[in-house]
Amino acid sequence: MSLADQFWNASFEELRLGYSEQEHDYLCLLCGETVEKGIIYPVDGLLYEAAKYMRHHIEADHGSVFEHLSQLDKRITGLSDHQNSLMRLFYQGMSDQDVQKELGIGSASTIRNHRFALKEKERQAKVFLVMMELMKGTGKKAAHASPAPSASGKKRDAELTVSPTEYAEITKKYFPEGTLGALNTIPRKHKHRLVVLEEIAKRFDPAQVYSEKEVNAILEGTYEEDYVTVRRYLIDYSFLGRNPDGSQYWVKNNGEEQEKQMNRKQELKQMYKEVKTEAGVYQIRNTQNGKVWIDSTTNLKTMNGKQFMLKHGSHTSKALQKEWDQYGEGAFVFEVLEVLEKKNEPYFDAADALEKLEDKWLDKLQPYGDKGYNEMKKL
Repeated sequence: MSLADQFWNASFEELRLGYSEQEHDYLCLLCGETVEKGIIYPVDGLLYEAAKYMRHHIEADHGSVFEHLSQLDKRITGLSDHQNSLMRLFYQGMSDQDVQKELGIGSASTIRNHRFALKEKERQAKVFLVMMELMKGTGKKAAHASPAPSASGKKRDAELTVSPTEYAEITKKYFPEGTLGALNTIPRKHKHRLVVLEEIAKRFDPAQVYSEKEVNAILEGTYEEDYVTVRRYLIDYSFLGRNPDGSQYWVKNNGEEQEKQMNRKQELKQMYKEVKTEAGVYQIRNTQNGKVWIDSTTNLKTMNGKQFMLKHGSHTSKALQKEWDQYGEGAFVFEVLEVLEKKNEPYFDAADALEKLEDKWLDKLQPYGDKGYNEMKKL
């Protein structure tokens, strides 16, 4: 399932939090970043369990869920630019008088009227959502999504077993060019999906450990349209194993070999706990025209999340997103400019140091106008 599908299928509470809970991890609905359960993540000398670390990720990389949503296209939010500007200021806790001064329109009573209009929009939205929910049950058979199957290493349920004849029919349906050819679509039925994933898993050598780039290369040749979802299914259905940071993948086996792999995974988890995250400044550079986007992050690994946002048209910089769509993914490179040097001093403020580091690179590269996609910071 793509990130866009995950976003629109999320519950109200999940959207409010900005992430959803999966079987093995937490998924950021804003950029696609995942945080594996059962791991303790170190951040600036503190230890966070997975859910708390995901909340930290949203705050560090997106500012807040509100900030991210308010930057989406008006076709998604249903808000005019004027309404969006008002809501941003209301979110900051500004009074009617402060908002009036900031926007320079009307009077405080005018702002109160706008606030009331937004309240009316909220009430209308509630009624609309209830009507849509009631409408879903009016058909002869309401559509209900089947619960996701367990992704444990246990033997699959007997009802998912297929005969040799049925197996051949399924593979012929989804691999019209043969099982070594491309997949035409991801099956919705669990039984069919298991057969397809089993065939795809055969493309991996059980004796080899793969990098994520190598896995992606194989899967792109299998199903270029959404190879990320195929990769997730291979892991969720226990065909592939991977270590927590996604740097290594391997084919999972049953019996004693499966137990060895589980022990190996526990060792990798312990190693991952001891790995420190690196904060720093990076750039997204357009190799066609040299323009750059400069940003900072408390965890440089989350650059992949920014790439995910660009792929799905939800990056916070509209100028960068526009040229990403125009030139294509292949025209852009992600480059670390400088890693933040953390000092073992009692009064060292990592957040302040990171902000100064970003300002340093903004001042050095001046990524504005014809040179980049950033906007000048307001004084």
